[in-house]
Order: sequence, then structure tokens, then C-alpha cells
Amino acid sequence: MIIYDLKINGITNPLGFSFERILCSWKIADTSAKKQVLSRIEISKTADFAEIIARKEGLLACNETEVALETEPYTRYYWRVYVEGDNGENGISEIAFFETSKINEPWQAKWIGSASEDEFHPVLKKDFEFKGNIKRARLYICGVGLYEAYINGNKAGNEYLAPFINDYNEYLQYETYDVTEDIKAENSIEIYLGKGWYMGTFGLDLKEKIWGDHMAAIAELRIEDEDGNISVIGTDESWQYRGSDVEESGIYFGEILNRQLWKDRENPWRKVVEVKIPYALKERYSLPVVVKEEITPVEIIHTPAGETVVDMGQNHSGVMTFESDFCSGTRIEMQVGEILQQGNFYHENYRDAESVFVYVSDGGKETVRPHFTYYGYRYIKVEGWPGELKKEDIKSLVIYSDLERTGYIETSNEKINRLYENCIWGQKSNFLDMPTDCPQRSERLGWTGDAQVFTPTASYNMDTRAFMRKYLKDLRSDQIRCGGGVANFIPNLEGGAAGCSIWADVITFIPEYLYEKFGNIKEMEDYYPGMKDWVDHMHTRAASSGNEFLYNPPFQFGDWLALDGITGQSFKGATDDAYLGGVYYYQSTKIVSETAQRLGKSDDAAYYKELSEKIRQAVLYTYFAPGGRITVDTQAAYIIALKFGLYTNKEVLLSQFRERLKRDGYEIRCGFAGAPLLCQTLCENGMEREAYRFLFKENFPGWLYCVNLGATTIWERWNSLLPDGTCSGTGMNSFNHYSYGSVVEFMYAYTGGIRAAEPGFKRAVIAPVPDMKFRYFNCSYDSVRGKYVSNWEIAPDGRLSMHIEIPFDCEAEVTCPRFDKASSVSGIDIPEGGVITLDAGAYDISYMPVQDYRKIYDEETRLIELADDEEAMAILKEELPAAYGIVMSRDPENSNLTFRELGFQFFMGFNPEIVAKGAERIFNLIRY
Repeated sequence: MIIYDLKINGITNPLGFSFERILCSWKIADTSAKKQVLSRIEISKTADFAEIIARKEGLLACNETEVALETEPYTRYYWRVYVEGDNGENGISEIAFFETSKINEPWQAKWIGSASEDEFHPVLKKDFEFKGNIKRARLYICGVGLYEAYINGNKAGNEYLAPFINDYNEYLQYETYDVTEDIKAENSIEIYLGKGWYMGTFGLDLKEKIWGDHMAAIAELRIEDEDGNISVIGTDESWQYRGSDVEESGIYFGEILNRQLWKDRENPWRKVVEVKIPYALKERYSLPVVVKEEITPVEIIHTPAGETVVDMGQNHSGVMTFESDFCSGTRIEMQVGEILQQGNFYHENYRDAESVFVYVSDGGKETVRPHFTYYGYRYIKVEGWPGELKKEDIKSLVIYSDLERTGYIETSNEKINRLYENCIWGQKSNFLDMPTDCPQRSERLGWTGDAQVFTPTASYNMDTRAFMRKYLKDLRSDQIRCGGGVANFIPNLEGGAAGCSIWADVITFIPEYLYEKFGNIKEMEDYYPGMKDWVDHMHTRAASSGNEFLYNPPFQFGDWLALDGITGQSFKGATDDAYLGGVYYYQSTKIVSETAQRLGKSDDAAYYKELSEKIRQAVLYTYFAPGGRITVDTQAAYIIALKFGLYTNKEVLLSQFRERLKRDGYEIRCGFAGAPLLCQTLCENGMEREAYRFLFKENFPGWLYCVNLGATTIWERWNSLLPDGTCSGTGMNSFNHYSYGSVVEFMYAYTGGIRAAEPGFKRAVIAPVPDMKFRYFNCSYDSVRGKYVSNWEIAPDGRLSMHIEIPFDCEAEVTCPRFDKASSVSGIDIPEGGVITLDAGAYDISYMPVQDYRKIYDEETRLIELADDEEAMAILKEELPAAYGIVMSRDPENSNLTFRELGFQFFMGFNPEIVAKGAERIFNLIRY
């Protein structure tokens, strides 16, 4: 038995974090035991566990067990887990730790910086001696805007862009670094400062110095020797400063690193000045932002315009780096882009983000990289490089928050594999301390609508507990200032909150998503006040407008970037804003009621349940006819009504939805409200065929359209690039937005079939939905309780094989699709109906399904689906030439007729008998 992946509050070995709660989690593997009979957590101040200061024992929940402990400052705690299985096997984990920072200890340091007249980027310095045998050393530090600290030339920690994106209206988070190995007898500590979000140009209005106008730092270096003596070197007036070689920096601008900046100017060391920073300091809560991987160029391009462009082969967020051994005065300029146009470098969609890196050499050898910015890019235009630039001369450091990957999908279809990777890279690119909309243009804000629709997918892909806790914490701080309203994005630079539906509902939806994935009931107690305040805010605003059960603020984003708007490039789709507001008002209120019930708040649960029912009735009365028909006739309207169970007659609504899809020519017409839920909603309602048709659609609008045009991330618009490869517009056009990547949730939950049967995946559903468009589909999700695996394959003879894995102390209800008891089954015994509950373990099942998945055509096949199948088209031309003509014409109405519908088109000379006879050969075609 192996016990692994020990985390505190979703973080591995957290150093210097806020520990308002101590929530322990772990996983178990490599055991034949099915269930636990005992588990135990032990915490000690020493690695030998000579003295246990906290112990918890019983049938502990491995996803979230809280341990009561009064933590002390500057203290490392060691912890381990013991588990015993139902077959007598047992195991004990390796030792993990968590370490507190200063907690409430007063700072023996001051904020220091340069004189007010010095507008350069400063470096702060202190030389000191240390006599004795060092036991440990910690650096507690914060800077505004950004900082990098070095001790004896070694960077403190491996993090970038610290202290990250803070809610400057409330506090600054400081970081803790273990610098024990860096301390010598003679020492020098340097702190380099940059502008960052704090004082650089940022936001939609391109404001400068939003939170302050002076770069500064505060730090304490706390050194303990073997005798227990403590030395503290804090920032104070004894420090010195001078100008660094960073000539300019900014999140949007980029950076100029000029090693000749002070060549012809004096740059003496001067005494620092104390700087007044009005923000409180708090222990960190941001995950580290680190280099998660490195990528190298796939090509050096010499464009028709005469440019030298590096193609990294992958759109991503990060910084470029290279080795410098250039002549003094060499000036290299780099600018980044996401796409090429007519083979040339292109940057116009970055709007006001210059996104440049300039390096000027002094003739010395060094590794070069930007320090106080990051970029979103695939291509780098390089000017001034001495000699020929080669692929091995440059690489890219991929930077994002230190999240653990938990989901993996690999299929027989390479285009779907690329779509999946695009989704993963979209998340990597935009999960840099907060979920941003894009990593490249002059925006990069924590848009709430994008985060709300993508979090379910994100939480399959990666362990999002700690990352989203930070985001929700910042949202909550801003919400309190906004009187319960929730902003469209954070940092909320404009103040106030529009309270737009779908966007602002992030404060209720994300906690619910996290609860489903991780079962974090303790943290729901922390999230509940914000959830409740948002619903109360909507209720108050609705009442003031004259109807307390319908929510429709003055401005709504609606079904953003949908294609059923006034034009195909309209920002907003056709779905009624007030309808969307009412549905999300209902769903948020329902979530709050259910959360209150889980938390034992029975009065709140009853109140919000009654309120949600009144909202439901108001929406049904306003937008549904007595017979059950909805009056808002758009794709998004049907999708969210079905998803949230808001209807009076489901069959009537489904009939309308099918008719809407037919009138739309089975083209995606919905945007941010509908598209993320489209495929899974179809699958939940027996329309798997339609779901797969949308997933596999290759032309515009469709998820594979961007893949066919070479995308390596998800686009903001369905047609960010036009078919000829030209950018569809520069006003709002990102090639690295994750929202439409939400379709990947459908792939995990339905194609792979892995879903939670109860919060935290103690019990799961594994109910895959095979389709011959995949010969095989491999899906795994390393849940908070361990790894679930659902792999399936269709053999050449039509046999369906499944490989299932269920983690220790869990169980899953497994559905064998199209199972017939009369079929020959290898593996475990399957009951009638094909549904079986399995305990922990690995299982292989193989049988001949009732449906021959190799036969992809039947009476529900639409004529247009045959268009790219030469053999099928030849048969159609021979047997049903009129139908062949319909397909060739690409007429959107008639080419979307199914064979069943075609049989009733008497005016075209068809009848059921003629169609059935002519289609029989097509229906018997085997595609493998």
C-alpha cells in the first residue's frame, strides 16, 4: 500500500501560507484492499515524530480531514498518514510538512525604496556577516509592484512575478523562502523591483500607478544557528539602493534590460528612504507562479517582409530566454505574436500591449530573460541578433501557477487530441495567479464569466482547490466593498459592480463546482457568506425594479459572442437578457439553499428554497406558454433551461430544441452562455448523435475549425481566423481564450463517462458513450480520492472492450453501453441491463454490443454527413441520385434531412420504401 500526494489545503508542502484551516488530503494506491478500516493523521514539530502534538484517528476522509492545531509563527510541522485496509494491508506515508510564516509577529523591518525623484527601477542592497553554524534561514518578503530577491547571487525561491496579483485595497501577501543553503560567512542580499500590476499600465482604461507610485520592498531575513540564536536582518535605513539595469517594465509593455544603461551616467549606492505603503501585510495565499516546462522552437522563419521570426510551435504564456555572449552594445529587440498573416509577423490583436523585450549587452556572458513581465505568444520577431539565429539559440519558459495535472485524454482521433491539448494549453496560459481571459493583449483580467463556465473543465484537468480559493477570496473582498454585488472582473479597477448574470454568478457556481469535484464541505463554510450575499443582492435589486422574482439589471453581457446576434460578429447573441437573468437568479438561489442545507443552516435552507421556487414560477410564467413551449427561441435558451431543470413539460421543450437545431442547420449559434453546456446537455437528454456531430464539426462554426487552421490553443471567437487565414478583427480577438474549451468537460464526463455520483468522488459514475468516430478513447481523472480510469475500444470485429480503474475506498456505478445479457462477455459478470456497482480495483470487460458501432450510418443520419465519404456518396448517387444532388448542393435545409425524414419528402419523389431500399447498402457500410 502506497500513501501519496499529501496536501494541506490542496498544496504540497506549503511554506509560509495562511493556515486559517488545516485540511489534510492524501491518496492510496498499489493495494489489493478495497476499503479502509482505520486511518490516522499525526503531526509533530520534529521529523522523527518523537513528540506527537496532534493526532486524528478513525475512518477519516482522505479528500478533506480538518485537524485542529494552534499554529505558532516560524514553525515547521511534519505530518504523516497511516491507513489500514480491509484485508490487513497497511501503509504509512512519507513525511510531509507545512510551515508557518510570521503570523501575527511584528515586522522588524520597514518598507524601503529610492528617493521620490529617482524614477528608475531600483535594486536594494545589504551586506552582512554571519558567524556560527547555520540551522535554517528564511526570507520573509514583499514588494510593490514586483520583486526578485538574490542572496549571494542566488535567486530566493523559484517563483516569478511575486507577490502576484493582490487585492491592494485590502492587503499585500508576503512570501516565505527557504534560503538556508545560500547563507555564507560574508553575504550580500539584493532586491530588484519592477512596476507590475501595482504601478504599471493596466486595465481596460490603461491606467498607470493605480495603487501606488513608488517601487518599494519590505523584508526580513531570519537566521537561526545550531545553538538556537536568532539573527534578523530587516529592511531599514541601513540598506542602500541604486538604479538597476531594468530600463522599463510593465505587464503590457514588456521589459527593457539594458546592461549599458548606466555606462555614461553615475549610479552610486545611496541610502534608501522609508516609503509609506498603506496596505496591510498578510501571509501568502497565492500558489507559486513557476516555470512549469520549457519549449524550444520548431522553426526559424524568414518572412516575405524580411523579418526573422521564431516559431515556438505552441501558443503559451511565459518568457523567452537565451544565452548572451555578444559584443558590448549589441541591442536585440523582440516582439511577440500569436499568428502570422500572409507569412509575416502579426501583432495587431494585442491592442495596446506592446509586449516587447529589449536586451542591450555589456559584453559579458549571461543567461538573459525578462524579470518583471510575461507574454502570451507563439511567435517571436527578433531584430538585432548577431549572425544567424538558430533554433538552439532560444527557448521559452512556460510560466503559470503551480497546479497539479489530474486529467488526461488520448483518443484515436488526432484532431480531437489536438483540441484537447488546446484546452489544456489555454488553461496553462490563463491560470497565472488568477483565471484570466487572455495572456497577451492589454487586458489579462480575471473575468468572472470566463472563469464560471470553465471551472468544471479546469477541475478535471488540474487540481484547482488552492488556485480557486485565492480567486474566490479576492472576489469576496471586492464583493464586500460592492455591497454584495459581484464585479465583471477583478481587479475591479472601476469600483462598484454591474452584477451581470452568468458573470456575477461565479460566486455561487464555482464553490458548487469545487464541492462536486473535491467534496470540500469545510471550505463551503468559508464561501457561503459570499454566495448568500450575492443572492440577497439580486433579490434586493429585483424588488426595487418592481418584480422581486425576476432579475434584469440595466446591462447584461447575455449570450456573449453568440452567432445569432444582429450580425455574425455581434458581441451579444439573440437570447433575451431578462430570461438569462431569471434562470441564473433561480439557479444561484437554488445552490445557496442546497449549500445551507449541507451546512446545517436549516432556516436559510428553507428560506432560499422558497425563494428559488418563487423565482422558478416567475420565470415559467413569464417565458413559458401554458402548454410548455418556451417563448425564447434560441439555442442558449433551451440549453440552460434543460441544464437547470427549468420547464413545465420536458418533452415539449426537447421537441422545440430539436426544431431549433434543425432550423439552425445544426450549426452552433450560441456563445458563452450556451456553447460550454451544449454537448453535455444534448448527451444528458438522449441526443448523443447531435453532441458528437457538434464536437466533430470541422468547418465554421465548430470546435475543429480552429484545429484545421493550426490553432494550438482555444480561440475567443468561433472565427478568430477566417478560412483564408486572415484575422477576423482586432478589436476583441484573442487566440488564447479558454471558455469554449469547456467542451472538454463533455469528453471527460460523457465520452469517457467519469462523473461524480457524490461530492468528492467517493462514489462515481462511469458511463461512457462510445462512437465510431473514436476507435478508442482513453480517459483518466486523478480525483481527490485517487485515479479513475475509463478506457474503451471498438475492435475490428465490433467487439467493445472497456478497462475500468476505481481508487481505494471508492466505488463506481459502471454502465456497459448497448449491453445484451445474451452477448459473450469476458471479464466480470455483468447483470441484465449492463449496470454494475464495482469496488476499488482494475477491471477489464469485453463483449459484443447490441449496436454495431462500426456501422455509423442509419435512418437518423443526415445526408450532409455522407459528403466526405466517397464510397457512401457513390452508393447514394447510384441508389438515390436526387439525394446525391441535395448533398452536392450543400443546401442547408434539405442536406440536413435524415434518411427517415427524406422518406416523407414526396414532393421530391421519395417515399419510405424507396429510401429504405436505396439506403440499405449505406447502412451496412462498416467504417473502421
